[in-house]
Amino acid sequence: MKDTRSETAFRDHVQCVLFVTAAILLSACIFYVDTYTDIEGAVAVLYVVSLLLMAQVAGPSGLVSVAAGCVGLTVLSFGMTHGENGDVQSTLRLIVALSTLFVTTALLLKTERARTALTSMNSALRDSEARYRSIFDSTRVALWERDYSRLYEYLMSLKDQGVVDIKSYSRENPSFIAHCAGLIGVVASNEAAREILGTTSATVGALHQSIVSGEETFMGILQAILDGRRIFESKADAKTDEGEEKRVLLSISFPENPAAFRRIVVTMVDVTQRELTLKALAEAQGELTKASKAAAVGVLSASLAHELNQPLGAISVNSQTLLRWLDRSPPDLPAVRRSAERLIRDSSRASDIIQNARNLLTPLSGKTEDIDLTKLVEETIVLMEHDLQRSNAAVDLDDLQPIPAIPAVKIELQQILINLVTNAIQAMDEHRSSTRVVRIATEYADNDHVAVAVHDTGPGLTEAAKEKLFTPFYTTKSAGMGMGLSICRTMLEARGGTLDADNHIDGGAIFRMRLPIYSDLEHAAAE
Repeated sequence: MKDTRSETAFRDHVQCVLFVTAAILLSACIFYVDTYTDIEGAVAVLYVVSLLLMAQVAGPSGLVSVAAGCVGLTVLSFGMTHGENGDVQSTLRLIVALSTLFVTTALLLKTERARTALTSMNSALRDSEARYRSIFDSTRVALWERDYSRLYEYLMSLKDQGVVDIKSYSRENPSFIAHCAGLIGVVASNEAAREILGTTSATVGALHQSIVSGEETFMGILQAILDGRRIFESKADAKTDEGEEKRVLLSISFPENPAAFRRIVVTMVDVTQRELTLKALAEAQGELTKASKAAAVGVLSASLAHELNQPLGAISVNSQTLLRWLDRSPPDLPAVRRSAERLIRDSSRASDIIQNARNLLTPLSGKTEDIDLTKLVEETIVLMEHDLQRSNAAVDLDDLQPIPAIPAVKIELQQILINLVTNAIQAMDEHRSSTRVVRIATEYADNDHVAVAVHDTGPGLTEAAKEKLFTPFYTTKSAGMGMGLSICRTMLEARGGTLDADNHIDGGAIFRMRLPIYSDLEHAAAE
């Protein structure tokens, strides 16, 4: 490499010496002829040839210096030959010679500036091409350079003939696709393209021959060119030289200038792993959906079992009581009637629970109605009369504040309250509390919510229990299912309410239901 540069530099130096020597000798000859011969022509004009020779090796400043020297020689020759006796003809010849030298110098300087600018542009173009080639070769995105010029001309000729639908034309002309593929030439491909498809497919094969879904994708490209679109993008299945199939994202940008179709860059991104990941994610989501449905069925079954336990237990107790009244002699018919009425009431509650569970599976999950909380609490305590008597527990309703009716699903609210009172009774039973009182209070929580609090005189809640109290299947009871409180909170949150628990300052646990005073529509209208 160094030897080549040395030879080039020596050759340029020799050429420079030859041009300078020739210019000097020519200038000397012109001066001699112009000064010491009788030739009357404008011999000094020939200095232009010396300028042309020096323009090959001298820069702008050197060229100006040479031009000044030629002007000096011309004037000196005129002074030596004519002195002060110069006639009009000789003076005109001097003026012509000097004008020629000035014009030639100006043109040579302009040419030199243009040559310098052109050289700079060529250098910038080479640098740009080098940068482009470096990016093209080193990028990890698969790139093909393809010559679409012949294909573009062919498609434009078909368009002039009235062809607008590539698929229809392809069906009518079976050899069309193969002919179009043969019009595409390969200019270059980078390493990433060769890694995706292999050396043969990336450097030799036509685009659609490397694509498993070839004809559809290729016809899409042809239609894009025919329609004059600037960008074509599509997913396709590519086949490598080894026969391996890969999922790729294909992208082609078409230029506005038809001449630029000689170098079209085709971009391919290997999205095989991404597609496999998405497929695995979709399958996992499907499995999760199945699991969620199974869990929902399990939760619903547990909820039904939990919620139906109380009315079914009451039905059993009332049935036994009814039989005892019938076994008396004579039968106590008024008592029998009361037991039968309780059977009907508890059966109706069981039916309502089942209907509410069915509503949870439909878009209209329960019908809301205006509920009087005071009346609801009193009705609930009547329903739990047997449980309270069996546990020897009392209910304190002294803190029930008068609150306007609120929108709620009665059976849901009643079941939640029953659940909380039942838990309170069971907590006091297990703790063997000497004082067994369940205090129920209603109050305004804020301008938009009311609260119903259930406070017992049991042992209260441990720190561990408070953290997991509303977690499904968590229970502190030996025979508990751990679903009651979780279901209660879920029901309330679905209606815009909340359920919280803590220890009361006077001992025991307190559960607080927080319920919205207005329905969603009423709240929106108020705002």
